[in-house]
Parts: sequence; structure tokens; C-alpha cells
Amino acid sequence: MTDARVDWERRIYRRSTQTADADQRLALPAPTGVRATSGVGHVALQWDPVPGAAGYLVQRSADGGEPEILTHGGSDVPAVPGCRFADTGLRDGVRYRYRIGAVAGAEHPAWAWSAPVESSTGTGAPGPVQVAVDASTVEGQTARVWRMVGSERLSQLLLDGAQQWIADEFADALRRARQDLGVTHVRAHAILHDDNQVVRRDPAGALQLDFTRIDAIYDRLLEIGLRPVVELSYMPAALARDPEQTVFDYQAIVSPPADWGQWRELVCSLVTHLVERYGVAEVAGWGFEVWNEPNLEVFWTGTRDEYLRLYDEAARAVKAVDERLPVGGPATAAGEWLEALAEHAAGTGAPLDFVTTHTYGNLPLDVRPSLRRHDLGPVPVWWTEWGVGSTHYGPVHDGAFGAPFVLSGLSDVQGRLDALAYWVISDHFEELGRPPRLFHNGFGLLTVGNLGKPRYWALHLAAHQGEQVLGSRVTGDGAGVLVRAWATRHQDGTVDVLVWNGTINAALLHGDPQLDRDVALSVTGLGDGVRRAITIARVDAEHSNIALLCPSDLDWPDEALWQKLRAADRLHEEPLPEATLPEATGDTTTVHFRLPMPGVVRVRLQLLPGKE
Repeated sequence: MTDARVDWERRIYRRSTQTADADQRLALPAPTGVRATSGVGHVALQWDPVPGAAGYLVQRSADGGEPEILTHGGSDVPAVPGCRFADTGLRDGVRYRYRIGAVAGAEHPAWAWSAPVESSTGTGAPGPVQVAVDASTVEGQTARVWRMVGSERLSQLLLDGAQQWIADEFADALRRARQDLGVTHVRAHAILHDDNQVVRRDPAGALQLDFTRIDAIYDRLLEIGLRPVVELSYMPAALARDPEQTVFDYQAIVSPPADWGQWRELVCSLVTHLVERYGVAEVAGWGFEVWNEPNLEVFWTGTRDEYLRLYDEAARAVKAVDERLPVGGPATAAGEWLEALAEHAAGTGAPLDFVTTHTYGNLPLDVRPSLRRHDLGPVPVWWTEWGVGSTHYGPVHDGAFGAPFVLSGLSDVQGRLDALAYWVISDHFEELGRPPRLFHNGFGLLTVGNLGKPRYWALHLAAHQGEQVLGSRVTGDGAGVLVRAWATRHQDGTVDVLVWNGTINAALLHGDPQLDRDVALSVTGLGDGVRRAITIARVDAEHSNIALLCPSDLDWPDEALWQKLRAADRLHEEPLPEATLPEATGDTTTVHFRLPMPGVVRVRLQLLPGKE
């Protein structure tokens, strides 16, 4: 294990924020209307929403034992955003007791708990789940929140010599994100790192700034068709109060500046240069995000107040160049400090054009109540890091578990987030050293070599949906909490129905046969007797899972296996026989399929010309 990894694991979960410091003025009442329903392999919970809540904690005890707050197999945020939840990984024959608590933010405790409810898992075989789609009813438009994606250092685009192949593959990964997923923006670490030679001091101690490498990085990114979200980090050694405080294998400096005025000068000079080079109309479409995860000691050795000053100095520097340039933060881990930054911006008038934060292993909380509490209006919300797991080489990244997780997140934030950036696009990742083997459970949606993992194919399915969201209803054992659906229509009349079966409980990363379901999908409103071609795409342990082709003990493929892997790098799709509806069934099409947990199915109904 590298020294960087030992340091990371020692410090990563040490936060500057403690729930004991939470503001009691943000105490929320207990949820009401809590119901627990027995299901095969799970207990389904439901409750009424609490005004002002960002999310809800679920507390469980078994057979009179000590209660515990569910953490979903290791999520950095235990609270869940909605009012429905499936508790999974349970023992049959055990009586479970639940209480629900509302929280104002990720770092806030539940000040009041609901009345308890009890239930146990169901017995026997689960009944089928029914998904009913009405293609004649349009309920909204698809919000393409995946327009932003995360990336490790963009300086990888400039690697040359023996590492030129990394630069080329990394560029190809970004290009694939643009062309296939519709990604428009990339958020990446460390543009101010000393590797980019941005800041030095001359013999007299004066600052000397050089943006040559930043220009080369952003030139190449723009050539690919992507725009940066400029993460203003990390601290150049020439500015750092303590340049020995670093993180990652590449020694990023996480210290506050020794001189706040010089930090402001650096930001102002950088932004001025970017506007002069690319034009204000272009740069106004980017976004300047102040720092990365300052609530974790591993990323910021200062206090929260010092971060707020760092934010103020940077935000005002950006606006001094041009008021049209968007700036935001706090870019925190685990959904924290949003309330603090909102209160600070409202009280001081500091610019806040968008708010950002991160979550791993859970779905994003609702930060709109914090913004409303401080009368900030419709400030865009960007989750600039989000993923199925936060652990380097954690076991959840390469397998099928992340596929339904991705779709749950993308669908859950429709209408309440403006961007949800999966972290990251590529396994070309430097934080704790270069990848040791092909399938090492890296954060990337794409492997080294740019092979799509199951998470990639789930995002691909979301990106290739139609624009019109159709009315749909899911019923049966696990409906809405395990099995969910998302139906859309394309401009040419093609109907896509995404159906997935998943849990956020990472302890079940290899699945649970009790949670597998048979699904009956019915689609109405297509037109009586209309001919259609039907295809089914699958993402699960046995389909669209490139790792199946590699021996588990293999480090790197030989050329023959590389060719086999590249040929197999595609979404699994299978056609069904052309369906012409019998007169007796009207305009209803019904498709039956088995849906494992974890698993994703897309049923595509493509209308064909003419009738039988």
C-alpha cells in the first residue's frame, strides 16, 4: 500500500463538522404517517414529507435490540432524500422496528423521531411487478442532469513521451462522454497545482504568473467540445501558508494562503486571462467553483470560517472581472456546509451563482429548503461529484450494482438539480497512483482502454431516452422502492421504458435472489393495431458487463484478449418478434421479463409504417 493511500485512509473521514455543533434553530418536527409494509426480501417504508427537510434518517432495531441509523453499507450521507425507502439485507422471521427523523441538512441530527412502526420480511415467492405506461400522456420533459461529468486532473491531456497513450485514451474518454452521453461540462481537480507551473516567485519575492499550461489544457478540452467547471484548487506552494500539507500521490497542497490578497490576485489574474483568451461569452458558460471538499481535513487544513474567506476573496475576484461569470461552492463532501454558505451569502452579499456539493453511496439530498430559508431564489444546484462509492478500489465500482444506482439518482433529481456529475469518466486516475490492473474497481465509468462498465451503460440508457416523459405507474412487491420505471418518447414516436431493480445498500453488491422480480410491462396509447418493433436492452451481472470476459486473477490483458474485449464493448440488446396487436387487446402492448437485483432493462417500442 502506498504512503499516499495510507495517508488518505487515515484522514479521509475526518470532518471539520460535527452534528453536536448543529444549530437548534433548524430542528424539524418528527415525520408523521409512517407506514411499514412487508415485502419479500425487504421492508418498504413510507412517510409524509416534513416542510424544510433536506432528507430523512431511518433508524432500525431488531427483536428489541439497540437501534441504529442505517448507513446503507457505507454511504457518506445516511439520510435519504425522499419519503419512500426499501430496507434490504434483512433476516426472514425477524421483527424490525423503525423510526424516521427529518434533517435540515446532511450534518444535522434528527431532533425528533416519529412514532415507531414494526414489520418483517414477507414469506414465499414475490408476486409479479406491473409497470403500466400511458404513451398518450406527457407529464414533463427529460432533464439531462448528466450534462456534467467528473474527471481527474485535466493535465493528463498534456502527458507525452512514454505516457502519451494515457493522454490519448483520456481524451478519447472525454470525447466519448461528449458524443455518446451528451456531456457538455467537465469538473476536474487541481488546475492550480504546481505541475502546471502557474505561480512562482522571482528573486525579489514578487509573484510571477504563467497560464501557458492551463491554456493548453483548456484548448484541448474545448477542441473535444467540452467546457470546464474551473475548480479553483489546489494552493500553489508560493502562496501556501503551509506547503507541507498535501494530499494524493501528486502532493496537492491543501493549505490556506499565507496572504489572502495574493490568493485574490491569482484568481483575478487567471479569470482575466481566460476572458481575454476565450471571450467573456464563452467563459460565462463555464463556472468557477471554489476549492474541493473543504469540510474534510484531508482537503483543507483551515477552519470553516477560513474557507468562507477563501470563497469571498475568490468570488469577488471573479466578479471583478465580469459580473456575468458564475461562481459558486462550497464543493463539500457529504452534502455539508450548504446551509452555512447560503446564510453567509445572504448575510454578506457574497456572490453565489450556483451551489455545489458531493455525495457517495446515496442519492442527493434536497438543498432547496436551505436556499429558500435565506431567500436566495432559484440558485442552480450542481452535484459536482456523485457516485456509487467513495472508496478507492472499493468493491462496488466495476460490477452491476452501480447500474440501477445510477438510474435511481438521475431520475430522483429530475426537477430539483441542474447537474449531477458522475465521478469520474475514466479509470485514468492519479490520486493514489496509477491503476494496478484493468479491473481494479476504479471510479471510472470507463476502464483503462475505455471499455464501458455497467454504470456507463446505465448512463448511456438515460442519455438515449426521449425528451417527453410519459405517465407511468409501478405496482407490486417492491414497486417504487426497489423496482422503478422511467418512460419517455422520442420525436419520431419511439417509446423507451427504463425499468430497474436496485437498492442503495452496498452490502448487497453481489445481489440478493429474494429481490429478483418478474415484471409485466404494459404500454397503452400507441394506437390501435399500430405495427412496432420491440427490443430489450439489459444491464446486469450477465449482460453489458465487460468484466465477465476477464479471468478474475488477471492483471492486464494480452493483445488477443484486448481485441476480444473491444469487440464486446457494447450494450446488450435483443430483438423480440415484431408485434402487431390483436384486435381484442386494443392498443396495449405487454412485455414480460425477469429483472434481477441489481439489474436494468430498457424496452424500446419503435413504430413501423403501415398496419397489418
